[in-house]
Amino acid sequence: MAASTLVAPLLAPAGPTTASPTQRPLGPRQWPLGAVLPVALLALWEVLARLGVLPPNLLPAPSRVLTTIAELARTGELWPHLGFTLGRVALGFGLGAGLGTGLGALTGYLPLMRRLLDPLLQGLRNIPSLAWVPLFILWLGIYETSKVVLIAVGVFFPVYLGVMTGIQQVDRKLVEVGRVYGLAGLALVRRVFLPATLPAYFVGLRNGLGLGWMFVVAAEIMGANKGLGFLLIDGQMTGRPQTILASILLFAVLGRCTDSLLALLGRRLLHWQDTHGTSFS
Repeated sequence: MAASTLVAPLLAPAGPTTASPTQRPLGPRQWPLGAVLPVALLALWEVLARLGVLPPNLLPAPSRVLTTIAELARTGELWPHLGFTLGRVALGFGLGAGLGTGLGALTGYLPLMRRLLDPLLQGLRNIPSLAWVPLFILWLGIYETSKVVLIAVGVFFPVYLGVMTGIQQVDRKLVEVGRVYGLAGLALVRRVFLPATLPAYFVGLRNGLGLGWMFVVAAEIMGANKGLGFLLIDGQMTGRPQTILASILLFAVLGRCTDSLLALLGRRLLHWQDTHGTSFS
């Protein structure tokens, strides 16, 4: 009886459902609370910079950093850098997430494939990201392919682990009740395994996306002449701390925006969940 209760939401006919008030995505009225601490820190930074406590040649005021971003945008210099970085992250994320999803599903669902592949992949996961750089340059050159592959490596492992562990942690009672209802093969995967694995999968995707933004910096340091990573290194080489901080700020904003979009998609697909976390969304 308990198993039937557990599996009922997964086996119910597909159709539109209405999320409860506690499960709705973060609304505009709830955003300012998360902005309090960053705004306070920026205000403190601005005051200390204007008072001369912070040396302008090492840590210029936020207003100067924002002016630099505005000037780069006005002259048109910023947009190619943004476009190249976003393109590399998008391609690397797509490649890494696709491979991670496929291999994670394979090793999670089939014990034989897990025993065969997982030890190797776990070993590769522990190799530091920068250790791949000289090898990828040797194999793939310093052009776009090596950069995209490096980002894909960063994305792959969190997604792979999320899918594999999500499948392994599916409640056995759900699977048994699904079979009682006559589900087998792809139907069992679609109605039981897929919904039960989605929460862990989206955690893996978000972790992978975060690492993708970290790896794109290493990728663009490999020899790019466009991208926010190049802009950051250019600021270092020419002694312009405002350009370095502008690049870091843009990385933070872009990473946060893309993560928010992924989190919103996750909330839409997991609207049926009634968990402790949803009561605070």
